[in-house]
Amino acid sequence: MTYLHGMTDYGDAIEDEWLIVYILRQLTQSFPELWVHIADADGEFLLIEAANVLPKWITPEIDRNRVWIHDSKLLIIPQSSAADAQPQEKSANMTLRDAFDYLRTKPNALLHSPLVEAEAFYRLEKYPDYVHRSTHYSLVTIPRKLAYILHQIPKSVSMAVEMLYLRDALTMKSISSATAPPVFPPEDFVTTSVQFTKVLFAQLKSQRLDPPPRWRALIKDRSEASRSDIQKQARQDMGIKLTCGYEMLSVHADKSRHRVVRELALLLQDLAEDGNAGLPTDREIQSWTNHQRDDAEDWMDINYLDLERELDGKPQSKSTEGGSGFGDPQTQDNLRKIVSRFETFLNDNKAGIDGVELDDLDDDYNEETDNDDDDEDSEFEGKAVSFDQGAFEQTMREMMGMPREGATNTCGGGTGVVDLMRQPTSEEIESNSDDLQQLSSEMEAELKRHGALDLQSEMPTEVKGSASERSQNGQQQNPANSTAEECMDELDIDYNLAQNLLESFKGQAGMAGPTGNLLGMMGFTLPRDEDDRTREN
Repeated sequence: MTYLHGMTDYGDAIEDEWLIVYILRQLTQSFPELWVHIADADGEFLLIEAANVLPKWITPEIDRNRVWIHDSKLLIIPQSSAADAQPQEKSANMTLRDAFDYLRTKPNALLHSPLVEAEAFYRLEKYPDYVHRSTHYSLVTIPRKLAYILHQIPKSVSMAVEMLYLRDALTMKSISSATAPPVFPPEDFVTTSVQFTKVLFAQLKSQRLDPPPRWRALIKDRSEASRSDIQKQARQDMGIKLTCGYEMLSVHADKSRHRVVRELALLLQDLAEDGNAGLPTDREIQSWTNHQRDDAEDWMDINYLDLERELDGKPQSKSTEGGSGFGDPQTQDNLRKIVSRFETFLNDNKAGIDGVELDDLDDDYNEETDNDDDDEDSEFEGKAVSFDQGAFEQTMREMMGMPREGATNTCGGGTGVVDLMRQPTSEEIESNSDDLQQLSSEMEAELKRHGALDLQSEMPTEVKGSASERSQNGQQQNPANSTAEECMDELDIDYNLAQNLLESFKGQAGMAGPTGNLLGMMGFTLPRDEDDRTREN
């Protein structure tokens, strides 16, 4: 059996991986004799994508080389083949040779589940339209020589952006030196449109690069620039960064392992031999396709209020009329899919604490644990789990030592576990409160009878002295003071929680984080530290 093997480095562009899956799946539909297996650093990521609906026997220990794409379908080699291939190792992975033999001898025995296939190929539904929506054209001001390179080898832009994005002190020598002759000297500039992917454009746009020595003379005073000048300067800044990326890429282009980079080296060598005589004229550049195309960059602006509104399921705000809210329809579908899967997991009585079956534990340990858990969890069987935001906020307020909404600021009354399943009625609240108060009184009396609450003998000398001083000063203890002291004890406990929350909020450094989001949902907005503001200024 003849097969081809290839590898690709998609970097931060995760969607490029799914574009490859889409292309390979289309090839299997065009060529019926083609079988495709694809995996990444995480392993069989198609099975990972469909982990929620996979059969229980498919585990990471035996899934390698087991999933294949044929005739646009997702096919899985059944479990029996593992025992046939390696009977002495029941949980061993299949080798590539064993998978080939099974596909050649038993193609009709492969498993095909429409549900697993739909989950595994869910991300492919947006293709091929997403290919056009993921591209971005931008006008940049660059040397004519680089414009010619981009026109001849447009796919080399990804290598140049990656070189700038991952630059270090060694690669920066080629652009920081003021004596070495540059490959793309800062002269004979033209403004033309360059095609990026949205990921590449965002990476290039977000980079902060000090102009190299040769480019500093072109940077003028920009304090009083008009709107048109600002636009020209933005195109020039993007051109400087793109040119520096190609400058670093060209240093060892002839020794690179990438075919595109070696092609760049050959093209630069031809230009050097011709004395740049083959560079295009202004009229030729104007005849290029999409020469003056400049797409809007508003897709890079994220309105966090719209994001929070989308997550809450609220309708679109009036300020975004004509748009689709945060992100695009595909993003909204992904959000809904995440929420639905989370609810499915919560309602799954068979799911373990990690979402998987813990079959590898010792049998004795399993039996002992099951006996203990059956008694504790029997009362919760058959109940659907749901999330009550109001009860959650009330719990957080009590944990932080804050008064309840609509209640007086007292510490009296009993405390109980908040039931997130439903809202208790007023009669149940009153009944539970009376029961808890009675139970608390009985426990207190029992503890006092046994001397457990007599802390005078265990108090330090300093505490005893202060207590005697208070007694001499006529500060008699009454039930109200006792309640206040209990409140202070609870406040001391909650002080650690509040301090940890504030430290976590400070660790966000003004960015979005779990503490800020949690407090924001509860209606609290914490100010930034004055020290941070002073430090920034």
